[in-house]
Amino acid sequence: MKIYTLNNIKKEKLTNFFVQHWGSTEMVISSGVFHCDELDGYAAINEREEIVGLITYTINKQECEIISLDSLVENKGIGTSLLKKVEEKVLDTCKLVKVITTNDNIRALAFYQKRGYRLVHIFSNAVEEARKVKPQIPLIADNGIAIRDELLFEKLLIGSNT
Repeated sequence: MKIYTLNNIKKEKLTNFFVQHWGSTEMVISSGVFHCDELDGYAAINEREEIVGLITYTINKQECEIISLDSLVENKGIGTSLLKKVEEKVLDTCKLVKVITTNDNIRALAFYQKRGYRLVHIFSNAVEEARKVKPQIPLIADNGIAIRDELLFEKLLIGSNT
């Protein structure tokens, strides 16, 4: 597996990835509406030149926000490698990395906490608002949990020069 910046991945390939895995390139969360195929980020590419992991982020002042993180092969370090790549990239310019996930995403809740992120806020019923913009967001997750709330996790970066 190799990791490349998204600038080195064909736009069509990125767009197709987000449509296949998220229903569209549009990500609607409390912090805004983002077109993931236009954001900065990294992709993990396997030996068959397929995307097996992808992360996107934005920077606003001294804060980095992870907008999407996908790992198609679980428990192989792909998500961790992509997250570390972003944290290293923004270390000199950002004091904080934040990420929003939904209440149903049990794997993400554990993943971020194991990597030093802390739950700092719950946006109750935020997904209901997001559905007004992106109606294809499901009501119930594959695990049977109703998708209602957004949870904000943050991690202070050590060594930030800002």
